[in-house]
Amino acid sequence: MRRRASLILLALAVFCAALSPLLRWYAFPRLAKIPANEYQTMVLEAKNATLLDYGSMTARTVPKVTIVQTLKGDVEASEKIERTAGRDVVVWDGLSYVQGPDGKMVSKVPERYIFDAHTQEPVHATGEMVDGDQVRREGIEFKWPFLTEKRDYEYFDAQTRTTAPIHYQGTRDFRGLEVYYFEQTVPWTKVAMPRTMPVAGITPETVARTGTTRWYTTVRKFWVEPVTGAPVYGEEVHREELRGGTLLGGRAKVTAFAGHVKMREDYIEHTVSVVKSNRTLVLLLTAYLPWGLLLLGALLMCLSLHLEARARRPDGPAAAEPAPQPVTA
Repeated sequence: MRRRASLILLALAVFCAALSPLLRWYAFPRLAKIPANEYQTMVLEAKNATLLDYGSMTARTVPKVTIVQTLKGDVEASEKIERTAGRDVVVWDGLSYVQGPDGKMVSKVPERYIFDAHTQEPVHATGEMVDGDQVRREGIEFKWPFLTEKRDYEYFDAQTRTTAPIHYQGTRDFRGLEVYYFEQTVPWTKVAMPRTMPVAGITPETVARTGTTRWYTTVRKFWVEPVTGAPVYGEEVHREELRGGTLLGGRAKVTAFAGHVKMREDYIEHTVSVVKSNRTLVLLLTAYLPWGLLLLGALLMCLSLHLEARARRPDGPAAAEPAPQPVTA
């Protein structure tokens, strides 16, 4: 009976030991994915910002500028691309909508971002664009990979349509979470005018005919939870200028927007809550279950060997043989 129990425990030990690496290296890449139907909204604010008044073409200080960023998954487009890409793909339709203190639109820039559901690497397919311009992204955007490393990453900037390193600057604590801090500085760069302008009748083409150009610089900061790769907080020190041309009435440049853009408090709290929950799920696949199964396998192996040893051990000392009886005639 002990030997049979020992064999059962040995089989369970082998099963647990085999399942441990399978969870980490086989199941994790297939289960830890961004859902194709993801929908999220983020609100950022720049208080006491500088904003261009297009009526008078002068910059003025306003109490607040609000940026609403929306990401919506297109399931049908994802499934269509997956048929040729041979991997799980996510298609995000994003919109960055900027409004002034009066609630009126300052600018809105749509984009379509196509990427691998697990690695977050860009997937190049028809429809990849920023503000109607076809682009070919390299590097990440919006989200870091699962199990983010302490290193620099290539990050795509939608304004310049270019990719540059975003630098790892160290580990920090953010509201009870250990996070990696990343920072990227985009130098002054000439960029396209938004296709949707805040004043009726003004288009990028009419501005271009005046000789006026748009320039942009920013310092981009992210606090990233490394297990999920999700930013829990972000800031930008953002500046835009219009330069040259007849539109400025002889002036060399005028500030179109300048402000320190930060996530709104209620969205910070919601993001931290969601990331903490998702972090536990990822750790189950990458640490808790694999190491737990490995430890359980070792314990079952020890118990199996112990039962086997007891099964081989005699139950008690051998009985003494009786002394021979004398034989009489």
